[in-house]
Parts: sequence; C-alpha cells; structure tokens
Amino acid sequence: DTVIWQNADTAKHTITSGTVDGGPDGIFGGSNFISPGQSYKFTFTETGQFPYYCLIHPWMTGTVFVTDGYKTIQDVGKTVGDGSTTFDVEYNFDRILALNLIDQGQKLLTFEIIGNSQSDDGMLKIRLPTELIDGPFVIIVDGEKINFQESKDDDVTTVSILMPNDSKLLTIIGISIVPEFGVTSIVILAIATASILASPKSRFQLKF
Repeated sequence: DTVIWQNADTAKHTITSGTVDGGPDGIFGGSNFISPGQSYKFTFTETGQFPYYCLIHPWMTGTVFVTDGYKTIQDVGKTVGDGSTTFDVEYNFDRILALNLIDQGQKLLTFEIIGNSQSDDGMLKIRLPTELIDGPFVIIVDGEKINFQESKDDDVTTVSILMPNDSKLLTIIGISIVPEFGVTSIVILAIATASILASPKSRFQLKF
C-alpha cells in the first residue's frame, strides 16, 4: 500500500522513519524538507508498525500500521460457558462483520453483515480457530446454503465465500464448537465431584 503525506502547514517538515530516541532507521523518508504544499509518498511492501517523526519538530510523531487487510473480532466465545475461553476471529471483507450468536447446541456461529459493498468483488475470507469451531462446515447466507472454499493451516481454517452484495446474515455450522466449560471449570468441576464422592458425611447417595 502507498501512503501519501501532504504538508498543509506553513512550515517545512520532514518525514523521517524511526524514533526520536533511537534516531532514523532508514526505512522511508529521511532528512529532506517537505515545503508547504508539497507531498511525500512511500509504498510499503511488508506488514508491521513503522514509527516516524519530524527532524525539525521532534515532538511531531506518528506511526504507520500496515496489515494484511484482515479485521479482527475479539473475544468470540466470551458469552458462552464460563467466559474464560475466547478467540479472535479475523476476516477480510469490504463490509463489517459483527458476531450475532453462538449456539452450542446447533454448533453454529452467526454474524451480522453491516454496511454496503464498495466493490463488485464480494469475496469474504474468514479465519476460524479450530478450537472455536471445526468443520466440515455448512455455510448459510440469509437462509440459503451457499458454496465456499476452505483451507486448513495448523489450528486455523480459512473459509472463502463469494457473498451477495445485499447479504445481511452469515451462519457457519460446524461439527464441534467452543466447549461449554473452559479448562479451569472442568478441573474445578472434577475436583468438586471427587470431593462429594470421597466425603463420608455426604448427604448424597449414589444408586445403581
């Protein structure tokens, strides 16, 4: 991606990659002055965070964030079980996805699709942690089953879906979904059960 800096000030500035404390790192910009009305542009070819500052006015700083185009839905799974097992779901789409529902019984995730498509290419790519939901999947858009492609890499499955421009609701059905109890809860439950069975004063009776 290419970033363009435009000097709309009345003073000269520099775009100097690096930090005030560490000095220039030479990735972009430099010591050349950018006069009022002039601009500077640089094309980033790698992802990462790139700080910069002005040599003339060192209190003027900034950071360029270059990503792979994926947005993140954080803390998916927080509303189910004990809330301690959560996942980040990344997606690449020109519209916004918002988690609408996690149904453990039906083993599905439902996302609301917000906004209007800005292009004719309505391709959605969504990265699903296998510990959150695992396939084979069935994909339903606005109540209709839809074709898709998927690829699995370690503990993440990337699902690619060509979405209709007016789509509103995306449902992903799998064969397993985030467990009802987190690991900590399972351990506590097991200890509590063992204590009940071991206690001679327990009021509970087990009948076989």
